[in-house]
Amino acid sequence: MVDYISFSSWKDWQTCPYKFKITRIDKVRLFAGNEYSTFGTAIHDTSEKILILEDEQKKNGTSKDHSFDPISFFKSSFKKELESLPKEIKEKLSPDLINQMKSQGEKLIPLILPALKEQFGDYELYSAEYELRQPVNNKLNFDFYGFIDLILKTPDGKFHIIDWKTCSWGWDLKKRTSKEYTYQLTYYKHFFAQQLKTDPKDIETYFALLKRTAKKDNVEIFRVTSGQKKMNNALNILDKCVTNIENKNFIKNRLSCGQCEFNKTIYCT
Repeated sequence: MVDYISFSSWKDWQTCPYKFKITRIDKVRLFAGNEYSTFGTAIHDTSEKILILEDEQKKNGTSKDHSFDPISFFKSSFKKELESLPKEIKEKLSPDLINQMKSQGEKLIPLILPALKEQFGDYELYSAEYELRQPVNNKLNFDFYGFIDLILKTPDGKFHIIDWKTCSWGWDLKKRTSKEYTYQLTYYKHFFAQQLKTDPKDIETYFALLKRTAKKDNVEIFRVTSGQKKMNNALNILDKCVTNIENKNFIKNRLSCGQCEFNKTIYCT
């Protein structure tokens, strides 16, 4: 039995509790990656490396490290991720799409630091890939667990939680406001405040969209607010989710079958 829940597993539960059982308890995964997922990982790793090196240079008072080439790092990481895919997936990859993504990555990477500086000004790197693990509440034997992509701190004492999202042209209003996406930052804010023992009012949250095909604003950083009402709703849903998991209530949501990869397979008939 699992003893923690991540945001991605929470999404599985929201889609279908039985899907949560398949993926998180039975440990069955049908999706092993593709061009899009490997591109996202490579861009994420490159962004993290750039920010860590920038922070080291600031703290040590050194100039730019010319031995590090972000574009070469991205291409190497992208290649490594593609090569790690199972053979049956690699045989279906699109060389044209991969070449397009390489060019798109080259365009995106130089825009990352300027976008952060424009948004946050004089910031310092608090953490990249911050490990978060906190009890859901005192009554349940479950933790919320995850990794926050990026946390910056500004001179006013505020923490800024940022989650990278790669996409094609961007997000529409429905996606920007959907709890399926925004509750990730709501949970991060709550449990980071809990872990750090700090006031949630000193924490702001953002999505940073890295757009492959957009004509402009290829790096868009936008704030997601989580007031007390939204926070309470999110935590109530999480409590109900964890309570049902502890009680092993894995009811099938038939309304989600049409888009589920497990539909009409040996795992869910």
